[in-house]
Amino acid sequence: MFEFDPHTHSIASGHASSSTITDMAKKAASVHLKMLGITDHGPATFCAGRPSYFRSLAFAPKRRSGINISYGVELNILGPDGSTDLAIDILRNLDYAIASMHPQNFKPGTAQYNTDAYINTMKNPYVKIIGHCDDTKYPVDYEALAKAAKEYHVLLEINNSSLSPDGYRGDTKANAVCILDCCRRHRHPVILSSDSHGTGHIGDFQYALSLIEETGFPKELVLNYSLAAFQAFLKMK
Repeated sequence: MFEFDPHTHSIASGHASSSTITDMAKKAASVHLKMLGITDHGPATFCAGRPSYFRSLAFAPKRRSGINISYGVELNILGPDGSTDLAIDILRNLDYAIASMHPQNFKPGTAQYNTDAYINTMKNPYVKIIGHCDDTKYPVDYEALAKAAKEYHVLLEINNSSLSPDGYRGDTKANAVCILDCCRRHRHPVILSSDSHGTGHIGDFQYALSLIEETGFPKELVLNYSLAAFQAFLKMK
């Protein structure tokens, strides 16, 4: 049904996984994905890959176990100006960047403060996805976020891990519904992700899909159904 999973983490993220990229690719092939996105945490995450790791990904094989591999990063948003933890000269050689807020690097503020930080991050031409902006610790103006996402050609993520019963970002369902409602009204696509740390949840979108179906969100605005549509979106910015 879904052709790719854009947001996963290997052993290089430094926590919660002992899986190599080869392990991840084998699992992705077993669940019949066409593409797997390896998006390890940026260097501001404790014990994650250093800049040299992300620089080396430009030379890594683009096919493993018969599927396409996209090499990216989950950047840490560091401040309200939208600064992140990898230099532009590294980002330009990755396939795409996800940018997210994590408590160890970004102290939650008011909804306006958090929203401004997300929007400033979207102005980075290599940021293609805003990760888990459903996090209850970071209140935001989803209407403003969806409008900015459309303006800057950035995708808002519906994160399956957030919606899982054992998720650690609070009860994110209402926030995810609000994201979907705003994106529907602005006719802007979203992207689903497993946010799998290791092989365990690669290609698992069960909770995100349930919410898509429950809200009647248009199938044509969910990019995971078409790898070609996602690749075309990436070229827009």
